[in-house]
Amino acid sequence: MITKLHDMTIHVTLAETGDALLWGFQDGRDLSGETLRKLLFTWHEPSYYGTLLEVKPAGDVTVVILPVEMVLPFFADPSFMDVLRWEGGNGCAKGLLETAHLLHQAAQQGHYVPSYQAYREGTLLWTWDLEASELQELDWESHYGRAEFNQVKSGLQAAFSAVVTAEHYPDEAALADLRREYPALFHGRKSTNASANAYTEDEWLQSLGWKPDTTPFRPALQLLEPDEENDEWRLRLVLQDKTEGAIVTPIRLFTDGQATGTWPGNWGSSIQDRSPGWTARLQEALPNLSHGDELLAEPLSDEAAWEFLTTDSRHLLEDGWHVMLPAWWEAASKRKPRLRAKVTSDVGGGGKGQSLFGLNALVNFDWRIAIGDSDLSEAEFAALLSRNERLIRFRGQWVYLDPALLEQIRRLMASVNPDEGLSLQDIFQLHLLNEAENGAKQPNAGLTEEEEKEQDARIQLEVELNAHLLALLRQLGQPSELTLLEVPTGLRAQLRHYQLEGFTWLSFLRKFGLGACLADDMGLGKTVQFITYLLHHQAESSSPALLICPTSVLGNWQKELARFAPEIKVVLHYGKGRLSGDALHAQLKEADIVLTSYTTALMDQETLQETVWSSLCLDEAQNIKNAQNKQSAAVRAIEAKHRIALTGTPIENRLSELWSIYDFLNPGYLGNQRGFQHRFANPIEKHQDEERTVQLQKLVKPFMLRRKKKDPAIQLDLPDKQEMKVYMNLTAEQGALYEQAVKSLLERMQKLEGMERKGAILAALTQLKQLCNHPLLLTKEAMLSEDALHDESQREAFVTRSAKLERIVAMVGELRDEGESCLIFTQYVGMGRILADVLHAERNEPVLYLNGSTSKTERDRMIDTFQAGGANGPGIFVLSLKAGGVGLNLTAANHVFHFDRWWNPAVENQATDRAYRMGQTRNVLVHKFISLGTLEERIDEMLENKMSLSENVISTSEGWITELSNDELRDLFSLRKTW
Repeated sequence: MITKLHDMTIHVTLAETGDALLWGFQDGRDLSGETLRKLLFTWHEPSYYGTLLEVKPAGDVTVVILPVEMVLPFFADPSFMDVLRWEGGNGCAKGLLETAHLLHQAAQQGHYVPSYQAYREGTLLWTWDLEASELQELDWESHYGRAEFNQVKSGLQAAFSAVVTAEHYPDEAALADLRREYPALFHGRKSTNASANAYTEDEWLQSLGWKPDTTPFRPALQLLEPDEENDEWRLRLVLQDKTEGAIVTPIRLFTDGQATGTWPGNWGSSIQDRSPGWTARLQEALPNLSHGDELLAEPLSDEAAWEFLTTDSRHLLEDGWHVMLPAWWEAASKRKPRLRAKVTSDVGGGGKGQSLFGLNALVNFDWRIAIGDSDLSEAEFAALLSRNERLIRFRGQWVYLDPALLEQIRRLMASVNPDEGLSLQDIFQLHLLNEAENGAKQPNAGLTEEEEKEQDARIQLEVELNAHLLALLRQLGQPSELTLLEVPTGLRAQLRHYQLEGFTWLSFLRKFGLGACLADDMGLGKTVQFITYLLHHQAESSSPALLICPTSVLGNWQKELARFAPEIKVVLHYGKGRLSGDALHAQLKEADIVLTSYTTALMDQETLQETVWSSLCLDEAQNIKNAQNKQSAAVRAIEAKHRIALTGTPIENRLSELWSIYDFLNPGYLGNQRGFQHRFANPIEKHQDEERTVQLQKLVKPFMLRRKKKDPAIQLDLPDKQEMKVYMNLTAEQGALYEQAVKSLLERMQKLEGMERKGAILAALTQLKQLCNHPLLLTKEAMLSEDALHDESQREAFVTRSAKLERIVAMVGELRDEGESCLIFTQYVGMGRILADVLHAERNEPVLYLNGSTSKTERDRMIDTFQAGGANGPGIFVLSLKAGGVGLNLTAANHVFHFDRWWNPAVENQATDRAYRMGQTRNVLVHKFISLGTLEERIDEMLENKMSLSENVISTSEGWITELSNDELRDLFSLRKTW
């Protein structure tokens, strides 16, 4: 309606959203939107020269829509075609051309404030600051006309707000900064009629902190507690002097907005200006406290005071009020009631009938409820609750009784039958877990804010041990504090100090019927500690002990018992000639200990379950790590007065293995398997949860004794153990076969799914590891005959097909020439046979080879022969990792070769400890073979980067490989070309 192009007129108006609508006429007809868009925006870069602008019909005309964020920048600096000319007139177009540059400049220079009207409607918008010099004298009506300005004012403010947002808050980071600086600005809410005019705009901006508050006081609500002069709760409005915060002036406020009181003379005008707003805001915030003509005149009931402390005060703070609560409230509100089971003083005192009770024994206790600094009995707590009050002055202090927490206490107390008491297991668990939680550095690590609140709101049952049980737990974890037992006279050995402590500790746990896990490092003499325990207890026992161990170490146990305690009567329950029925029962009457294997224990489980054994000991207890298999179930079903687990590796791969051993020792102590997985295994293994790790360590420690060779207190004076990695390249044949196998696997991965895919990956894993050892294991060729192996040229051709085999032949030859002996471990039976045959032919000397199919008699003969040594004795012992990695004493060797790598360093260390153990007098050299560029090198890198579970409770087996993506498999398996 203002602009002419010869006989064309162009009109502009603003929508409430701030979008500009433009349309025009030529010769009395509607000017086409396309024509108008080209004329006005040919040089307008932000709209991509008009191409982004919408053209829409609006009644009888067609309008071009300029988005709100472009309106002020466009009219502040219009770049029209030269043929266009804006001429006089009035209205929106004239006003925009005359004021847009001022508004745009004000927005850029920061002359803006948040809109109070928009805040009350629950949104965040910006409006110009009228105190800015350029806008202060601006006469809007002269530029727009009164009617036109009223019509477009909302749109003009929206356009201004859009520029402020674009210039100052263009992204989430800038908004986050604004939130931190002015949090109250984001508490926008639609106001009720009562609060619509509760603030002047300046007062609101001051409450936000946007503008400085120059008034000398601040209004505050003060809650007064009952005292000697006034025994009622009261709420009053006070004015707090800003310079002297301790000075408060009470005032009376009336529903008509008037305020009365005595205050400094220069405060009066500010109080009268603001008191109507205070009235409106208080009537909305505290409708139940607005009775009669005067606000806050009536005293508060206990219920109303509790509501104000817990709820109303928080809402008032959010609404910008200052609130003054009694000094004790902050501490009282954070102080939760605590429910505690106080164990009675006689429990665990060693009185008659209490020397052997176990974790299932019931323990007498009394309830104690701690509230603040007060400790209440069950009767005192019931009397307190009967008053049905939430705020109580008790023993000189105010106590806050949260109904939700009180209900939790009631439920917890009701869930425990006082006639039955708590079990010793419950008592120990509660005490140790509470101790762990109190000692954790980050008790809520990893929790969301909501989870933290939920945890803080939960009442947990605590336990107070008596002196006897506290001493018991301390001694369980500190064997050095126990009074050492005398060594039984029948022991033919000189015990080291730590071994005497171990024997005493086992006996101490037996006294209380508590299962024990002796988890000393391999080679520290777990065997002799248990034999000493047997000598001490079997003399007074009416039934024999039962020891279950792997078949491979049955002979070792026979020899060690005969060596250290020849007076102990040993029965071997193993093999075809073993007894059963009456014959076995008769035999047991004369026996002190029965030795059997895990496999036999499964086959003869019904027979073994007929006897209640004096003690049941599991050697290499990791054999029951799978709690679900039949062998583990059979072992658990055997009854015994005391249970012991011997293991150097209580955890090989997963925490479920630790649970399995503990569930054998002290059934139910770590909960059921599913609960343990949810509570401990998943958080620790998947998320490295420090709090759960600390809790589990606390629970485990009292029943596990673990010493390491390098502990200063052990003082073994063992020689050094030096570990070295021996790297070699694949041969050309090995490299070609390796790449072919990887390529084949990756092609199959495109087609396979589910169990088929997992099976293919594990099969390929085995193939690649075997290929690194020797191509023959993959090609399945026939092994060279004995005659061919003794032909030097044929043997050399066979050996040089494998870089590893060629290297070990050279190294073994060198050490044998020096008169030294070695152990060679491999995972694969086929590779073991190749090693034994090739080294025998190469050295022309006997080579021992032990694997899972070796009979017990032959196994014992091999060990004796190797240990006997001598100039003509065998000096090379090849062993299957699983069959020879545990339970053997092979200190005649001072070199250990790991021909291929295992996933778990604990398994390799166990094998190494066949040679590096008590009795070893020479330095032990450990050689670990690694094929460069292959999966073996990646395995080695992983072993370097992870700690064993026995130290920090986390590790994995190779099963995780089956979950990798195809790209991850390619990265893991592919041959690194650099090698």
